[in-house]
Amino acid sequence: MGAYLIYFGLLMIIPMLASGKVKSTYTKFSKKPTSSGMTGADVARKILDDNGLHDVQIGMVKGDLTDHYDPRKKQVNLSENNYQGRSMASSAIAAHEVGHAIQDQEEYAFLRFRSALVPLASTGSNISMILIIAGMLLGTMNLMLVGIVFFAFAVLFQLVTLPVEFDASNRAMTQLVSTGIIRNNEERETKKVLNAAALTYVAAALVAVAELLRFILIFAANRE
Repeated sequence: MGAYLIYFGLLMIIPMLASGKVKSTYTKFSKKPTSSGMTGADVARKILDDNGLHDVQIGMVKGDLTDHYDPRKKQVNLSENNYQGRSMASSAIAAHEVGHAIQDQEEYAFLRFRSALVPLASTGSNISMILIIAGMLLGTMNLMLVGIVFFAFAVLFQLVTLPVEFDASNRAMTQLVSTGIIRNNEERETKKVLNAAALTYVAAALVAVAELLRFILIFAANRE
């Protein structure tokens, strides 16, 4: 019983720590302006145009850290603070999202693979737990196995997300430096923002893999 409490405690603590790190880092560097004085929207537009992505639009969305790239609409969406902000955090996040647009343009393999996984991952997230719990309660191992397979697709999506996000951050740093949006003394701070954001994806992947392994062990124990 104690081991299970520790396990579930870790499942809750790891994402909380990652989220806390992101928020504290973002808050810190959202108060530090870049030498260029450009807003996040300006940064996104310049990098897009420099890469020939004139057709990709930039939109403003509500919420905090709700920034994302929509490959269906070919649009970089920035949260209000990052759209209008002139900070290192705003520049870093805007460049990161443009990194996804560049991946889309170049048909980056992991981005394509992740997009293909969306239907299976979405289904897996929605019904896998129902099937797994039902299989455990009813003693129907085949039903539980189906649930584990569906859950595995959701976990695979989390794992494939890692190279997609890390690559977008690498592209962001390259673009920010090459375009002169940030200077040498600003690179370290910008990397801190991007690295903190990456922690959330690493934490999510770790938790997902741990859960999948737990279900597999339960299945194996009940099959004996």
